[in-house]
Amino acid sequence: MWWGCGFPAHEQIDAVAGQTDVYAPVPEPRTRKDAPGHDVALDKHQPKLDDSEAVAQWRVRMASDVAKDIYRQRAATAECVNAQARNRGLLRMPVRGLAKVRSVVGLFVLAHNLLRTAALAPQLIGWGIDPSAMAAPAA
Repeated sequence: MWWGCGFPAHEQIDAVAGQTDVYAPVPEPRTRKDAPGHDVALDKHQPKLDDSEAVAQWRVRMASDVAKDIYRQRAATAECVNAQARNRGLLRMPVRGLAKVRSVVGLFVLAHNLLRTAALAPQLIGWGIDPSAMAAPAA
C-alpha cells in the first residue's frame, strides 16, 4: 500500500479498519490564524470534525506512548534500510508488474542481507578466517 510521503490517506485507514491497527505518522496541521491574525496552535492528534471513526482512532492512537515507541523502533530499523536502498539506486522501480517488482525487491533484500552479514559477522560467509587474512597486519 503506497501512502506517499509517509502519511496514509484517510481512505486507506478506513479500508483496513477492523483488520489492523495503523501506526503511521500524523501530518502536522496547517497553521491557522485567529481573528487578530495570531497563529493558533492545533493538536494533530485531536480528531477533526470530518474524520471517520477509524481516522479519529488513528489520530488518538498515534499520541499514545505505545505508538511513539513503535514508531521510534521503525525509525531505527526500517528507515535505515530504506535509506540504504535509495543510496544503492532503488529510487524508482525499474520494472512493471508484480512478479518483476518482487524479483527486484528480492535482489535488493539479498544484497542488503549479504552486506550486513559481511559487516557484522564476516566469519559466517568465510571472510577473515583463512590464515592469510588472520596474519595480515593492520595498517
